[in-house]
Amino acid sequence: MIVYKSADWWEAFRHLRKSPIIQKLLQRVLLLGLYSSAVAVVGYPLSHLKVTIDPQYFSLLGILLSLLLAFRTNSAYDRFWEGRRVWGQLTNNCRNLAVLLHARLPTQDLSHRYHLAKLLSNFPIALEGHLREGVRFEQLEDLPGNLMEKLRQSGHVPSLLAALLQEFYELLLREELILPTHLITIQRHHEALLDVCGACERIQRTPIPFSYSYFIKGFISVFLLVMPWVLITTYGFLMIPITMFGAYALLGVEMIGDEIEDPFGRDSNDLPLAQMAHRMRVNIHEILGVELPEAKKALADAPYSVVQ
Repeated sequence: MIVYKSADWWEAFRHLRKSPIIQKLLQRVLLLGLYSSAVAVVGYPLSHLKVTIDPQYFSLLGILLSLLLAFRTNSAYDRFWEGRRVWGQLTNNCRNLAVLLHARLPTQDLSHRYHLAKLLSNFPIALEGHLREGVRFEQLEDLPGNLMEKLRQSGHVPSLLAALLQEFYELLLREELILPTHLITIQRHHEALLDVCGACERIQRTPIPFSYSYFIKGFISVFLLVMPWVLITTYGFLMIPITMFGAYALLGVEMIGDEIEDPFGRDSNDLPLAQMAHRMRVNIHEILGVELPEAKKALADAPYSVVQ
């Protein structure tokens, strides 16, 4: 994710070069500018023939297109914001679980504290990998016995980690370190972990319907290809920059929608899941009072390009 100050316009403009989607957009606008130049060379000498498209009809199509793009942008941003919201819920529930169990576990019981910190902090890191190209097991906290091998063989690592956490709660209950009433409170926050996982999978695996996305892309393409022929008789060669500006607006809205509708990728405008997951790990270890290596602490504040 590109981090910038929204109130500082000049800083926002400086970040344009860091966004691949803006670079791709400018390339397409330039390509359309070349097309418009060709239309100007061919169409301007023929403009006296008065074979034109009614501008009012073209304006009506523009209004329809703007309504479609507004709905497209809102739908994409809703998915982006829901992704950020559920990851905020994950952060809150991980911290709440750490706080609740910190209050119950004896201060000198470092064995249970370390085991809980490892299991709980591994969940967001595993979820981040699960939503991307795969879990990076070298970033997980090492677990005792054959648990790491079980995780490597699992087809759904976050679910297995949630199951291991549930087993840990039951162990604490048998050892009378927590009471059944405590387990009821803990359970509410624990169930939210897989609720967040399911919500993320729903967002990721349910894209905007293909027919709707294809219709908008086709509409924009035809609209921009026809635009120079409509404007040539009125503006002459000024039609070229006018068409390029219109293309920048229309293509930009659609391309941004394409990028943010899946907020869990590695594009420059996607959510910084890795930093969020590593920050949760730091918070969990601090709450439980167990040490975390400095190298792993640094990942929570590392630049986006390093962690992602």
